[in-house]
Parts: sequence; C-alpha cells; structure tokens
Amino acid sequence: MKRRDFLKASLIGPLIASCGGDTGVSPTPNSTPNPASPPAPPPQPPPSGSVVFHLRGVPDEPFTGAANHHAGVDALLQLMGRSVLMFHRSATAGETSGSSGLIAAGDVVLLKVNAQWKYRGCTNSDVVRGLIQRILEHPDGFTGEVVIIENGQGRGSLRCDTSSSYGGDTSVHANANDERHSFVYLVDQVFRDLRVSATLLDPVRSTFIGADDHVTNGYRRIQNVSYPCFNTAGGRRVELLEGVWTGAQHERNLKLLNVPVLKHHDTGGSEITGAVKHFYGLVSMSDGSSAARHYASLGETCGRMIAAVRPPVLNVMDAIWVSHKALGGYPASATHRANQLLASQDPVALDCWSAKSVLYPVDSNPRHAPDHAGIDRWLTDCMDLVNSLGGIARPDEGIHAGRLTKFEDEFQVVQGSVA
Repeated sequence: MKRRDFLKASLIGPLIASCGGDTGVSPTPNSTPNPASPPAPPPQPPPSGSVVFHLRGVPDEPFTGAANHHAGVDALLQLMGRSVLMFHRSATAGETSGSSGLIAAGDVVLLKVNAQWKYRGCTNSDVVRGLIQRILEHPDGFTGEVVIIENGQGRGSLRCDTSSSYGGDTSVHANANDERHSFVYLVDQVFRDLRVSATLLDPVRSTFIGADDHVTNGYRRIQNVSYPCFNTAGGRRVELLEGVWTGAQHERNLKLLNVPVLKHHDTGGSEITGAVKHFYGLVSMSDGSSAARHYASLGETCGRMIAAVRPPVLNVMDAIWVSHKALGGYPASATHRANQLLASQDPVALDCWSAKSVLYPVDSNPRHAPDHAGIDRWLTDCMDLVNSLGGIARPDEGIHAGRLTKFEDEFQVVQGSVA
C-alpha cells in the first residue's frame, strides 16, 4: 500500500451561501463557440479508498453569514468536494454536488446524534444545525425528510435535559453556544419545517417486531444485533436495514449520517467514544446481548451494525468541544475547545485519526491513543468483521469506501482550515 497522502488545503475567503444570483458582471456575447476550445475534461471519480477529512480553525462563533450556515460545516463539505466526495447527489455539478454524491433530493436522512448525555457530552447541536441546513439546500430542491435520531437506552433525551447521570438535574444544557438549542429546539424553533423532525428510540427499545410488521414502532432482530423500525413525523415508514417502506416495497432512498462527539468514555472499557461506538445508540441493548457488549463484543457488535444493517454514507466527528476527562461533558474544566471537525466514510480510520491527532494531544493520556490495547481491540474487531462481510462499498448509494482500515499507510488524510 502506498503511504498516506497528506493533502493540505486552505479555504480562503467567505463561503458563498448561494450559487445563483447577480454576480455584477455582464457576460460577453458569444453566439459562436470557439472551434479551437478543447473539450471539457471528464468528471473525476470519487475516492475509492478510505479518506479522512480534517478541518481545523472552526470559529467560536460559526453563524456569522447566511442563516443556519455553520462556517465549519460549510468548509468541511467544501474540503470534501475538492476531493470529489460530494455531499449532494445531483446531475448539476457544483462545489458540493455531483452525480456520485451522498444525499439525493428525495432521500430520507437519519441524522444519528449522541443524546444520552448533555452539556459537552452530547453531539454539538450547532454542527447538526449546519448539516441540516445544507441538506435542505439541495441544489435540486430537497423533497425528502431529515430525522434526528438516538437510542439512549433509557437515558436519552433529544431535549438535552437527561438527568440520570447529573444528580437528577433536569435543566436543559445543549452542547451549543446557546445551551437552549437542544435537538428538539432545532426542530421546533430554528427550522420549523415539516421536512425536519426528531425521533427518540428509547421508548420502543424493548418492543420487538416481525419482518411483516410495517406499522409498529420497535426493533427487529438480525443475527446477534437489532435495528429500529419507526414511523416519521413526515408520514414515512423507516426500517433501518431494508429502507423506506412504501406500503408495497422498500425504497432505497434511506441515508444514515453518523455524527458522534469525540470524548473520553471510561477506564478499562471502550476508553473513548467515536464513530464506531456510536452505533451503540442504534442497536437496542434490550435484545438480550447487553452484557457481552460491555465491552468484550463492542467491535463485533458495531461492525455487524455497519455491515449487516446499514453503513453511514458519512461519519462526521464533532470535535468542537472535546471532553477529555468526563464522559458526561461536565464540568467545563473537564473539556477542551478544539474547534475541529473530521469526516470519513470509514469509521475505523476516522476513530484512529481523531484519537491520535485530536483527543490524545489534549492531555497526552496514553489510554486515548488508538494503539492502546483497550481501543485497538475493538477497532480491529470491527474492521475484521466488516471486511469479512465484504466491506461497505455501495456506490449507487454514495458509499465509495470499501474495506475499513486502522492502518495509517492505508488511508489518506486531507487537511484544511477555515480561513
């Protein structure tokens, strides 16, 4: 394998919120094409291997331009686009759009967040806000649905008011510049759009349904894992493995965006939380395998969720605030403002690079390094299981990475910064 290719990019100048509108420059009339002009080059293919995109320099105040445009999210998608991993699937080629893109105009997009915790222990809702805005601004006009989801295994709250790990404190503390901005707040107050909703899976984690039940909200078992099936606020039936049920068949317009927060987890268990372990908020721990999953079968469980149920089209690592000393993201002294975002279609490569280059450097805790035995074990187990089942490539659904890897000489890192 060739060595990792560090491609450094700097995003200079403000990001443009719209591709349309008056540029202030009149085109030069030219009714006759120049016969000497060379033909346009064919479009470049998207990357086929594992690529990690690493963006630094996200501003403390990310919403200074167009409404709901997050400077870090916009810059990350632009960085991806420069490597031809397009966020929007469209026949219209653009800065973040192309025919091999991730999100089509009619897709149902499940945006998986960490909401078992609050404060800086949950996914940054400012980042989620920026991602939703870009989905809604699909160049072909978004006609699908965005659903924020989480299974906090009985402790989750999309209102960011979970209390069981905070001494019974039920106050709202979102991981956002404005702590009122919970995930439900985004749905009800920020977007107020029928295309945007939120579903907490905790209430149905113990309800198990058959293959022919397309009505009941609950979980289906497959092999030694389980996956959610539920009705959205927009009237669609989502079944995570099969797709969107139409009443007669399953459509394949279901996309999963995995958006974990990077943080310390424990000592002697998983050690850290990242993109791989985030699948513990999709499987139901009530399916009978909870004991083994804490933590002997962590990598195998998450690998099976990825390969046998559904791989995300993109994993976006929230490293705006990194909670390096506390799983719950509290107190503030246990957290560090890193102002970074990372993304990859390969969750193993993403966890390796995020742990090494973002979490570990905060306080040089050797248990946060990806080669620590407690982390390497589940990364290896996940990688091996997924690769034994054929990898994650689904080009027709926008997933271009194939085999997962934890080895740095087998994945590329594309780096950039917000100017």
